Amino acid sequence: MTSVKTTVVKVGIADLKIIQFPQLIRTSGLGSCVGTVIYDEIKEIAGLSHVLLPNSQQGKQTNTNPYKYADTAIPYLYQELIKRGAEESSLKAKLAGGAQMFQLRTGTDMMRIGPRNVESVEQALTELGVPIVSKDVGGNVGRTIEFDPRSKLLAVRKINQESMMI
Repeated sequence: MTSVKTTVVKVGIADLKIIQFPQLIRTSGLGSCVGTVIYDEIKEIAGLSHVLLPNSQQGKQTNTNPYKYADTAIPYLYQELIKRGAEESSLKAKLAGGAQMFQLRTGTDMMRIGPRNVESVEQALTELGVPIVSKDVGGNVGRTIEFDPRSKLLAVRKINQESMMI
């Protein structure tokens, strides 16, 4: 009998990685950030991006990290999965995060970073034709997520709350 050694690949803030079973993939510190898993249902390949901001066009920097923004990270993640053998028709997405961590008195849209991150990720996935099969977004607590490409389950652990599988 051969045992399969599972390793956990960690994804940092404004980062993106691709894995294949028996690896798992995890990111921590999702406040207003959004963790997006795109996976191939059949080939057990998955990628996770941890986006910090919704739109690269609003930044003042000219040489930016494409993993930092939803509008650039999600298409990049999609293309990397295709390069590694994922089938477009088998791709699905799960996401978590997008909390509004601070209550603000001003009602400006600019300060709604969490909800704007979620909207931007959803728009990018829609444009790529990748269906969102589950999500745990919003609220005002931080999250850690971990995805298993074999079970296709995303474990979501919220601060001071029980974990859930989506």
